[in-house]
Amino acid sequence: MLERRLARLVALALTALVLLNFPTLALVDRAVLGGVPILPFYLFAVWGAVIGLAAWLIERPGED
Repeated sequence: MLERRLARLVALALTALVLLNFPTLALVDRAVLGGVPILPFYLFAVWGAVIGLAAWLIERPGED
């Protein structure tokens, strides 16, 4: 079970790396919703989702 949990955490880290790296951020930086840039909201949402998913993967009950 530890290997599966570790693999999921590595996949989450790689996904976070892609979502928070330059090419993706450059695409999001161009987006404007009602005259307001969405980059800060995107960063906060991705950051929160990564932390939430990491906590969920680490503290998952029944896999020990």
